[in-house]
Amino acid sequence: MEALTWTGNVGGLLNPILGISLVFLLVAIMLQLISGLFIPSARGFDADGRHIKHPFTAKINLAVWISFCVLIGVSSLYLVVGVIFGLEGGGIIGGISKQLTPVWLTLFLIFGSSVAFKRKLGLYGKLFDSPVGMIGLGLILFWVLVAIFGGMFDMIVTHNELSQVSGMKNKLPGTPMRGADGADFQYFLLGGDGLARDVFSRAVKGSAIVIVVAPLATLFAFMVGITLGIPAGYYSDPILKFGNSAFLIACILGALFIGLVTFLGAALDIVILLILMVALILWLLVKSSLDTVLSFLANLILAFPVILLFFLLVTPEIVKTGLPNYMALILFFFPVIFLAVLLNSKYHTRPDVHLWVVGGVTVLSMWIYLSMISEPDTAIHILPIPLDFISMPPEILVVFVSVVFVNSPTVFRIVRGLTLDIKSRDYVAAAQTRGERGWYIMLWEILPNVRGPLIVDFCLRIGYTTILLGTLGFFGLGLESESPDWGTTINAGRRLLSVAPIPALVPAIALMSLVLGLNLLADGLREESLRD
Repeated sequence: MEALTWTGNVGGLLNPILGISLVFLLVAIMLQLISGLFIPSARGFDADGRHIKHPFTAKINLAVWISFCVLIGVSSLYLVVGVIFGLEGGGIIGGISKQLTPVWLTLFLIFGSSVAFKRKLGLYGKLFDSPVGMIGLGLILFWVLVAIFGGMFDMIVTHNELSQVSGMKNKLPGTPMRGADGADFQYFLLGGDGLARDVFSRAVKGSAIVIVVAPLATLFAFMVGITLGIPAGYYSDPILKFGNSAFLIACILGALFIGLVTFLGAALDIVILLILMVALILWLLVKSSLDTVLSFLANLILAFPVILLFFLLVTPEIVKTGLPNYMALILFFFPVIFLAVLLNSKYHTRPDVHLWVVGGVTVLSMWIYLSMISEPDTAIHILPIPLDFISMPPEILVVFVSVVFVNSPTVFRIVRGLTLDIKSRDYVAAAQTRGERGWYIMLWEILPNVRGPLIVDFCLRIGYTTILLGTLGFFGLGLESESPDWGTTINAGRRLLSVAPIPALVPAIALMSLVLGLNLLADGLREESLRD
């Protein structure tokens, strides 16, 4: 069985067209750059006040657009031919495109329905008026669908991502699989890595880890930042006084937390450290405003080098102390607080539904919270196994907690700054005049009016988190050495980069494309929010 070429039989027809269109595009771009230096783009204004474009500049711009469209059209033909004819007609690219058929069909349905109903879809629909936003959304949806169909349902992968095949070590893309029977996929589409594992299947499986961990960790970081940032920006006076009810409640909560940690078997030094921290925070809340205390803590965390902080949190010695588990105990509780306060501030005037809505959501969120932090054979094992429906491996928990802990202070500062700007607006004063409670004003008056900057920052922060996950994997921290996540795969492939570059390049390109999509989506959202 012969090795596959990149483009197969269709390459004889499409490769020259692709090369010619690429050359024309490069020449047109060069002419566009040169003309921009010597020829003005406009020759004045017409009667309606619009620019009169220079004829030569207009022709160059048209040539760039046509060349680009031809290049995209020819590239799309490779994928279409691959879906129809597979390996025989499209070679390696065709085989990959054939495996990605569920992704292409779902993308087509999503984009088609979104364009058809974009006027009814709010900010999401307006993205389809922005080419930059559409490209970013397309890249993100591509990897999300790859993670769903390939990482969860095994509809895309061609081989087991951990299986080692004799004779396939560092093989080139398109190499036939040795000893393959009728049930096996006959080729390693993107070759084999240093341990004779399929590069294509590992890249697909690695996407599931990134797509699940990065958005969820960013969402938890935003929950922490919003829950602390809004009251820090809204309240300017000290919220505790010696002897008042708020002070007593804070002391009781602090004592309950320390008692819970002690009951769970925390080491004596950790308990003493927590007692000192709780006492210090209570003293600061009495002497200073909430904003001063939380801003000091956020700046303290941000002053620490991020990579060094990651190294400290994921080292085996720190993990054995149970510190990541106790950090999860604190950080994962903020979404429960956020949802309970959000719904309570909304429905406190409706006793007919208040108990059912707030109580039901709180009980469900507490169950999810306990299931996330409770793991057998760890420092925290609360729920019995039949009720523990979320299994988070220790290495994933460490990475998750580390990302949330590092991102939360930055989100806190953004939310705090936006709240300081918004709280002086007229509609906030109107809500205060109506007698609305503070949390209602913060969550239902201020928060909806800062959603634009927060959504943009959320997209950018997912990209930042994706890079952090890749960095941790590259340094061999947190995740197991056999994990197919992109950072670990890049680290494994870099040792033989001069001999077999594909095992390192494939996850690197995947990581770059996902982060690029998130950045482009953030730019598109920013453009549309500014228009509004």
